[in-house]
Amino acid sequence: MFEHIERVPGDAILGLIEAFKKDTNPQKVDLGVGVYKDAQGNTPVMRAVKEAEALLLKNEITKTYIGSHGAPSYGEVILPMVLGEGSPVLEAKRASATQSPGGTGALRLAADFIAHQLPGKDIWVSDPTWPNHLGIFPAAGLTLHKYPYVDADNRLDFDGMLGALMTIPEGDVVLLHACCHNPTGFDLSREQWQQVLEVVRERSLLPLIDFAYQGFGEGLDEDAYGVRLMAENLDEVIITSSCSKNFGIYCERTGCLIMVAKNAEQMENVRSQVAIVARENYSNPPAHGGAIVSEILHSAELTAVWREELTEMRDRINTLRRDFVEALKPYGLDQKYACVAEQRGMFSYTGLTPEQVDRLRDEFGIYMVRSGRANVAGFSHENLPYLAKAIAAVN
Repeated sequence: MFEHIERVPGDAILGLIEAFKKDTNPQKVDLGVGVYKDAQGNTPVMRAVKEAEALLLKNEITKTYIGSHGAPSYGEVILPMVLGEGSPVLEAKRASATQSPGGTGALRLAADFIAHQLPGKDIWVSDPTWPNHLGIFPAAGLTLHKYPYVDADNRLDFDGMLGALMTIPEGDVVLLHACCHNPTGFDLSREQWQQVLEVVRERSLLPLIDFAYQGFGEGLDEDAYGVRLMAENLDEVIITSSCSKNFGIYCERTGCLIMVAKNAEQMENVRSQVAIVARENYSNPPAHGGAIVSEILHSAELTAVWREELTEMRDRINTLRRDFVEALKPYGLDQKYACVAEQRGMFSYTGLTPEQVDRLRDEFGIYMVRSGRANVAGFSHENLPYLAKAIAAVN
């Protein structure tokens, strides 16, 4: 029965990992894999996480199921982190948290919920967007469309974006990146978020906000501006949150689907349907990652340690962005790549062409996705001079 099954190409980023490992160039640089790296090129376990795990190991008394919505203690800390302490949405009991296997799991829950409960509604994503968005939603049976986000000059095309949103059929779903847009790094300003809100409200669109990088842009609260603006001014919003990056627990698969409804009664109706979607997908989410997050955020001491570490990570990335542009100044390329310093988060749409990316890989051992997306966390003060020289050579 399997004879007709064809082999498909492997994931492009996983292919980069293998190629990078085999490269013998002592100066090789990995800018492809989407995880945070320290100055030594490692993805460390945060101190707050290690301390929380030690406490969990000491005090854990059961390995029983935690339910389709996950551990209540996890939702108790994620909701105010995303929506804000003292949020009017939380005070009105309009929001519900469902723990999920990573942000990807939350997106699939959202996709299945839309497909089952809002039949006939299409979804619109930015062009470009995180490649897995293009797989998750069609896999759930949704029709996917794109709206402009970056123009031919590698700049945020906000006018094109807003114009496209104005033409989306009423009631359709529009996916928005809360911050640290993946893959481009171009984020909306507060004024632009306000304009998007007005169009979404006028067109009766349903925003699905992917919030995978809270704390990696400007700060935990600053990065949540668009999320909170939408949740506080619209009757219905879907939010997918991830703890992979800001807690550094990638392999623990810790995410959350947050549903915002018009009132508490409608929220309970929605919550009951989300439980069924979760049950049909994976029954119960993995517990360990959520327990780590809960342990940290329920402790003032551990929260302070975690916030300090997150600030160090964010500041390092933002400093590297500026230093990258500075390193290109001797080659007269600082203005051409000035956008890298303006972007936020781990990723940068550098503007490098696929041909230039190929040359960087083949001639210099510098690896990134052919779209020109680079993981800024792969920069270091040691490799920036080499990186700048290589980029100058292919320009």
